[in-house]
Amino acid sequence: MLERTIAAIATAPGEAGIGIVRISGEKSTEILKKVFKPKRVMDIDDMPSRTVVYGHAVDSKGAIIDEVLVIVMRSPYSYTTEDVVELHCHGGIVPIRRIMEEVLRNGADIAEPGEFTKRAFLNGRIDLAQAEAVIDVITAKTETGLNAALNQLEGELSKEIKKIMEKLLSMLAHIEASIDFPEHDVEEITAANIKNMLLEAKASVLELAESFDEGKIVRDGLSTAIIGRPNVGKSSLLNVLLKENRAIVTEIPGTTRDIIEEYLNIGGVLVRLIDTAGIREPEDIVERIGVERTKGAISNSDLIILVLDASDELRQEDNEIIDLIIDKKVIAVLNKTDLGLVVDEAYLRGIFGEENIIRMSVKNRIGIDKLEERIKGLVYHGKLSISKNSMVTNIRHKNLLDKALENIKRAILSIEENIPIDLISVDIREAWNSLGAITGDTVEEDIVKEIFSKFCIGK
Repeated sequence: MLERTIAAIATAPGEAGIGIVRISGEKSTEILKKVFKPKRVMDIDDMPSRTVVYGHAVDSKGAIIDEVLVIVMRSPYSYTTEDVVELHCHGGIVPIRRIMEEVLRNGADIAEPGEFTKRAFLNGRIDLAQAEAVIDVITAKTETGLNAALNQLEGELSKEIKKIMEKLLSMLAHIEASIDFPEHDVEEITAANIKNMLLEAKASVLELAESFDEGKIVRDGLSTAIIGRPNVGKSSLLNVLLKENRAIVTEIPGTTRDIIEEYLNIGGVLVRLIDTAGIREPEDIVERIGVERTKGAISNSDLIILVLDASDELRQEDNEIIDLIIDKKVIAVLNKTDLGLVVDEAYLRGIFGEENIIRMSVKNRIGIDKLEERIKGLVYHGKLSISKNSMVTNIRHKNLLDKALENIKRAILSIEENIPIDLISVDIREAWNSLGAITGDTVEEDIVKEIFSKFCIGK
């Protein structure tokens, strides 16, 4: 596959100030000679690496397609470690498409999704965890998410994983020595040493695995469901938080029939707000589906914002909702305080805690800042504290860490049960393989293919 010279449009479709066609492979400069005419007479082969050259993109008859700036990045000092060429043209749909057609006509193959980054991985410039971080950098929606992705791209997570892998490899070497030289009777000593090393490895793997609770929030956002019975102000709250009329608001119960999702940046925390249908006994099949989806959103959310009518006593519907969320992280919003405070606030404090009760009047924009501060407090000062450089944000990595952890635990138990040391090596090697699948050292080809299929074309 690496024998092919690949090309793709590396910028988003549409009209823009600039558009980029990227080429990578052995024939890159050969193709460039056919589609590019420098303004100053020069030999393309003599173009200095990583220097911008002005000229024109041309078709097979020499007709000008567009003004372009060209950058040649020669192997091995490029993103893919191959010869890479970029043609920067005006970002209109027609010129960039025509330049791409000429590049393909002159010997390039169209790149598969993520193939440039895949080549960087296969050619050893980055490992698999770093490659996966590329897409996280592109899709980051907050500074916090960007910083976490950049740390992984710089190899911080990979360094931690490889430290653990080195420990496991050292254990395997000790075990091999005890098997190869049985006359020295070192098995008992080896088992004790191996157990201590396994306990250290277990602690390191566990710390990384536990960071996923924070990491998934950094990467995907704090999944936050706004729930309550009809007409308590859920959609109005969503609109106020977003500062736009995203959800339809009426006095008719059951207006919101389906899930509405939007992203919001609150103090660097990416919050995925989910406005749900009011929970009550549905009057028709459409509302019933909406209520069922609301219950699904509750079970999948990191945080629940329960909206209650402060000017009314708790109804049976409210209490049924409270029963549904009793084991979740909840902020209770007492809305409509401008109409008076009738709801039993002391009772709600006993359930959710005083710090999680927010008095609010969405209509008058009162209490919004307190709600935002409480959300930030849960992330930065609660158990969701974001503080680690080597943070696991990828579910694939989390699953592999869990597998490695189980193997390490089994190996420790085997030592405690005096199982022969050579049998323990099976679990240690499995743990090593699982961790290697994170960095790409032991990953299977079909997994690599699946990972890069999620990338955009041109990256």
